[in-house]
Amino acid sequence: MRFIRGLLLVAAAALLAGCGYNEIQAKDQAVKAAWAEVLSQYQRRADLIPNIVNTVKGEANFEQETLTRVIEARAKATSIQVTPELANDPVALKNFQAAQGELSSALSRLLAVSENYPNLKANQAFQDLRAQLEGTENRIAIARDRYIKTVQDYNVFIRQVPQNFTAMVFSYKEKPQFTVENEEAIQRPPAVDFGTTKK
Repeated sequence: MRFIRGLLLVAAAALLAGCGYNEIQAKDQAVKAAWAEVLSQYQRRADLIPNIVNTVKGEANFEQETLTRVIEARAKATSIQVTPELANDPVALKNFQAAQGELSSALSRLLAVSENYPNLKANQAFQDLRAQLEGTENRIAIARDRYIKTVQDYNVFIRQVPQNFTAMVFSYKEKPQFTVENEEAIQRPPAVDFGTTKK
């Protein structure tokens, strides 16, 4: 009896391996690791913002509206409860992405406006924070790109035969993907103005 049980276990293991079970596990773990890296980079950015805001607050007459937008966007982005399940919920992922997009937009505006303030441009602490923020934005882009590719690899794999049967039996579903942040803006043709040129 013990021999038959052992034989059945070996046969079951071989069957699962042949149906892609082990590779589904590996790809699922790769998605989780890539998602953790995305979250880590977003957190790194969120941690930099208070220092940037405090440095900018020291600048006399800095645009209060721009500063307020950054503070509010950061509060909104960090108020979203980030759980491992968030990456599997298309609506939650879209809300998370929208909040992060708003924060990116507010930060871009702040950095653009800061160019109008010579004291900030000369402030070494601000320039160091700016460089860290720009580096973090690059890391976010790389982490997101890696996550997108990892999810795509996972989704394609579990839709192929025979893995699709294994995925169905073990309830592995396709994972939602990051989408283009501002699809409407991409669909609109760019505005070109040849009206005035500086001499």
